[in-house]
Amino acid sequence: MTALVVAVSLLIGVTLGILGGGGSILTVPILVYLVGQETKEAIATSLFIVGVTSLAALIPHARAHRVRWKTGLLFGAFSMAGAYAGGRVAEYIPGTVLLIAFALMMLATAYAMLRKQRDGAKKARPARGDLPLKHIAVEGLVVGAVTGLVGSGGGFLVVPALAILGGLPMGIAVGTSLLVIAMKSFAGLAGHLSGVSIDWGIAATVTVVAVIGSLIGARLAGRIPQDALRKAFGWFVVVMGFFVLAQQLDTAVWTHPATWAVLGAVGTAAVATRMRRRSRAFHPRPMTGAGAGAGARQGASSK
Repeated sequence: MTALVVAVSLLIGVTLGILGGGGSILTVPILVYLVGQETKEAIATSLFIVGVTSLAALIPHARAHRVRWKTGLLFGAFSMAGAYAGGRVAEYIPGTVLLIAFALMMLATAYAMLRKQRDGAKKARPARGDLPLKHIAVEGLVVGAVTGLVGSGGGFLVVPALAILGGLPMGIAVGTSLLVIAMKSFAGLAGHLSGVSIDWGIAATVTVVAVIGSLIGARLAGRIPQDALRKAFGWFVVVMGFFVLAQQLDTAVWTHPATWAVLGAVGTAAVATRMRRRSRAFHPRPMTGAGAGAGARQGASSK
């Protein structure tokens, strides 16, 4: 195994320890593009690596009281059911389709995280206790199914689900996600083992290095501001999503005029939306009705 693979395996663990996700996003591309495994073998192997590494990273987070146990165990239980089903279904889907779906899901999740980062000051909800059971059930089953299908530990979905939908502080969402990731990674692995064989030598080597990285990352996580952690997570997922997508789409797709027309339209819409928001910020709407009357009276009284 090359030094590059070992170095990136360390990065898998560090990202899992710091962000509560992202390690699985790295693992599948590493096994496919650096180690040379087939897509489905890489997916199954990544589930083992991420499951063990997440358990190791969970320990320091638990000691620092950054784990919501009830939410994590319930979310993990529903995710395990979804992950096992997804792992069985993945046997009948082409590997290229799985990786493209993986990349698109990453980009959608990154958008949600970065949008929350921008609007967090005005839209953030107060931290709650444990989430309602029906929310945990739905989110757990969906995230678990994605985990089983594409071989992701799902941290890039679990963390936003806990932080955005559940209203948990980012640090607690990261710690709790590691418990969920470990549970459903092993369930997804069980679903894959019926149709895929794993090179346990490679799996063990990458896992040992990743565990070391996860312990380092977990120690660093408590020292990073929450907003910076969220922003780093979002941009990390963006980069990896585009990388996987670029590797899977044929060159003819990228050189086709229609592709660039769509990208141009999306970019123009994004810029226009941002400019409208800035315009509203600098030119607030005038008050009307009772609000305007109160403002006028306040101004008159001050004179």
